[in-house]
Amino acid sequence: MKVARATQKAGQTKEQTRLIAQGIQKGIDQYKKQQKSKARELDKKLKNIASTASDSTQQEGDATRTVYRSCRLPWFLLLLSWAGFVSYLILIQQGLWT
Repeated sequence: MKVARATQKAGQTKEQTRLIAQGIQKGIDQYKKQQKSKARELDKKLKNIASTASDSTQQEGDATRTVYRSCRLPWFLLLLSWAGFVSYLILIQQGLWT
């Protein structure tokens, strides 16, 4: 009703404004129904794709086994930095590093 009143023309009767408000409400309801229908269709498609993908991954998983190898460089650099930090603290404590 607020939208209908906001777009009300001069000389427009209350009945005409009420009919406009009803038309706006009907349009909003129709739009919501369309969006729900589209959402349901999209959900069905996504569910169908997901089930198809899970079936294919199960078949691929049975056929081949993937072995992942992690890179050791980051771990080596981490250990090296900690060793440097500990040696720095030892040198500071003994007074060899000023």
